[in-house]
Amino acid sequence: MRIAVTGSIATDHLMTFPGKFTDQLIPDKLDKVALSFLVDELQIRRGGVAANIAFGLACLGLRPMLIGSVGPDFAEYRGWLERHGVDVSGVRESVVHHTARFVATTDLVGNQIASFYAGAMSEDVQIELGPLADRCDLVLIGATDPEAMLSFTSQCRKLGLPFAADTSWQLARVEGPDVHELVDGAAYLFSNEYEAALIEQKTGWAPADVLDHVGTRVTTLGADGVRIERVGEPVIAVPGIEARMAEPTGAGDAFRSGFLAAVAWGLSLERCAQLGNLMAVHALETTGPQEYDLKPGPLTERLAAAYGEQAAAEVAAHLPA
Repeated sequence: MRIAVTGSIATDHLMTFPGKFTDQLIPDKLDKVALSFLVDELQIRRGGVAANIAFGLACLGLRPMLIGSVGPDFAEYRGWLERHGVDVSGVRESVVHHTARFVATTDLVGNQIASFYAGAMSEDVQIELGPLADRCDLVLIGATDPEAMLSFTSQCRKLGLPFAADTSWQLARVEGPDVHELVDGAAYLFSNEYEAALIEQKTGWAPADVLDHVGTRVTTLGADGVRIERVGEPVIAVPGIEARMAEPTGAGDAFRSGFLAAVAWGLSLERCAQLGNLMAVHALETTGPQEYDLKPGPLTERLAAAYGEQAAAEVAAHLPA
């Protein structure tokens, strides 16, 4: 299975605040917040949801196609992705904007305050999937400019391309009718627990209604793992893996890469979730969403410790040497 990944391509500026944000908040002054946090550390890393997911898929031995818009400052990043096995032929370069920027500050207990500059990402709506359609079997539609997400979804339907919906952080900007469009007919619907509730609120669908509109609903639950639901099938609940958190950015993207890699290999949904959880842990334990180093031996050993030898054996059969 060939997977194409649309969504943001960005540079992450990650900072660490040596305290708790909540200690600086005055409850009766929250309508006039003016705060500056003196941070101890700055890490500049490659990121963006589409690039993060494509990177993870490539590390697992697949050859994903990355689709999105970047600026003329992308040359070094392009080389990094190509060296790790990502097909960047679907990336277009803007002549107006820089590559998108994600700026985040994380406190000692994992709370995060972030801003995102769209830059070249605002041009994703200009991308046509038609010329790329014969080179992919599944398109993950990740968070980018909402108009582009709607366009990609519509194009997939017209081209007969199966797609996975991953509205992620753009869900806050999309209203009910557009959420319908982004979700309806998805082979897979990815969200965390809060996003799952927001999808139901904005669409007016009950949980059972959501299942009627998608093939497989995948809801990540943080440290508690993941829940997988399909119409007429028992719920699959897969517990999480204990992690030594360094920085949370990119954990959800890493989960999706592990899950979709196992889908491409034809493994069960339980195995998909297990590998997704393991990939998420790798991202959590590393500062930067593309800085983790996958080695088949340690990865298999950790999977066996968490989910058993059979799970490890089934995944190991598909890992690159």
